[in-house]
Amino acid sequence: MQCRDKFLLQSTIVSPNGDLDNLPPDTFNKENGKVLEERKLRVVYLSPISAKGSPLDESLNRPSRSLENLQDTASIEDNRALQQLKEERDAAIQQTKQLQQELEMIKRLRHRRRDPDFSLKFALFVAFIGIILGCLLKLMFSSPSSTV
Repeated sequence: MQCRDKFLLQSTIVSPNGDLDNLPPDTFNKENGKVLEERKLRVVYLSPISAKGSPLDESLNRPSRSLENLQDTASIEDNRALQQLKEERDAAIQQTKQLQQELEMIKRLRHRRRDPDFSLKFALFVAFIGIILGCLLKLMFSSPSSTV
């Protein structure tokens, strides 16, 4: 599969005092001796994993002009940079997942501390009720009967 896409780069001279953000629409029109340079750059699509002996590999190994070599080198460098960015993204995603797991584990531990099966407050409450009931029963059964 051959690609016939090309980029057209145009350059011209503008006044040094002009605002580059607000160029007039006719900046790149060819008129009245205006110097306008144009370059066409061929687009090369590279698959990240190409099979050995594919037409793509053959086109990269054939001798070509220096501009095409520079474009191919730039494409290879772009692929390397893209691969590095993908690896960094994957590492960040993995780190995020690990941090989320740690956060969930901390939340579970905190929940267990706040609401255990047998809390100290409950034990103290039952002991207090037992002491009060014991005192009441002792008073009821130890009081002398008033039979004359």
